[in-house]
Amino acid sequence: MNTKMYPRKNNTQTIYLNTVADNPNIIIGDYTIYNDFVNNPVLFQKNNVLYHYPINNDRLIIGKFCSIACGAKFIFNSANHSLSSLSSYTFLLFYDEWGLDKNSLTSAWDNKGDIVIGNDIWIGFDAIIMAGVHIGDGVVIAARAVVTKDVPPYAIVGGGTCKGNPKAF
Repeated sequence: MNTKMYPRKNNTQTIYLNTVADNPNIIIGDYTIYNDFVNNPVLFQKNNVLYHYPINNDRLIIGKFCSIACGAKFIFNSANHSLSSLSSYTFLLFYDEWGLDKNSLTSAWDNKGDIVIGNDIWIGFDAIIMAGVHIGDGVVIAARAVVTKDVPPYAIVGGGTCKGNPKAF
């Protein structure tokens, strides 16, 4: 297991992610790196793992030896607005303030599940991975791709919205 935060001397733009992930619902494999030349990469959880509220208990699982480029985002279930309700308003987020039972509310959420990233994945600049997506080993995700569906192992995906049939370069 790697314990050193920065893989290269005199370079604080690239970090080993598992040395800074302290949320128990974020699991990062050894030697997975994140590079950020805009923000401090130590703030990965705050800046890149979005709408990851504890109410859903959803997880971000990233395998070993992955390379994640600056600006890659992981968008979780709490970003979803219910489409099967009378309103798309985010009533679910206010359970505590309005005295609602959170256990009964989570079943009403459009919960797509965990984000699971395999081993040896390259996630390009500003790519977006949506809730519930599973990405197989060896995948390459192009810069600014929006991944909304599972990606099979060793595929290369790119484009505006990457659904079940990834586009090959």
